[in-house]
Amino acid sequence: MASGAKGRKVLKWIVIIAALYGVLAYIVLPRVWSHHERQPGLAGHAAVTTTTAGIPGDPLNVGFVGSKTDVILALHRAGWYPADPITLKSSLEIAGSVVFDRPYKEAPVSTLLYEGRKQDMAFEKPIGGSADRRNHVRIWKVLEKGVEDRSVWLGSATLDAGVGLNHYNGQFTHHISPDIDAERDRLIADVIAAHMVTATYQVSGVGPTVNGRNGEDDRYYTDGEIHIAVLSPDGRPVEGPPKAYESTPLIALKDGVWSSVSGWLGN
Repeated sequence: MASGAKGRKVLKWIVIIAALYGVLAYIVLPRVWSHHERQPGLAGHAAVTTTTAGIPGDPLNVGFVGSKTDVILALHRAGWYPADPITLKSSLEIAGSVVFDRPYKEAPVSTLLYEGRKQDMAFEKPIGGSADRRNHVRIWKVLEKGVEDRSVWLGSATLDAGVGLNHYNGQFTHHISPDIDAERDRLIADVIAAHMVTATYQVSGVGPTVNGRNGEDDRYYTDGEIHIAVLSPDGRPVEGPPKAYESTPLIALKDGVWSSVSGWLGN
């Protein structure tokens, strides 16, 4: 009898702990990490793309404020090239680039959807002499006018680490490096180094993620923040470093903790 009472007590605590975990993980923390104080119009928008088959894709992790021309000029001056559309010719060229290890700076990128729309723009930065490794970003216009009275664009920046088979459909595809924050930071640093940025700040994205999976079943991890760069109008070079707006104390604390442990995630 005593044994049965002890078992019921243990079961009760298991249920309580599971319920507390569910409330904390799925209700409290997502609300705590959600912040759009610099760009309130982004609240309520999705933070993850989808594939054309409806599978969750790469999360959003980067953003730009400015016109379409501002984005194109900034990325061009930062050494990023617009990606070609996917055609038979471009598909053959990217295959030849990988097989024969020759450059293809404008290699196409596959389509991802954000809130039902394919990317408005895509850019890439080659690594080495083949298209099998490259930095790339897909970009969507999300707000016609943000707080700066200019358009707001959000993007998904990832590093293509090599070519392989899609784990869902067996088709050839690029597989990404799991540290998507490093790719986000690289892109923002490139645009700043090109003197195209007047200010930077963060808004919440997908939230801290240790073992995310994209549309090719590639693992990724992220602090869950979207880093936004306010671009200089009309491609005018900026003198000096951009103004960096600080995050709220709670988000800054979370980022500090994440920074101290993120190095373990790649091992």
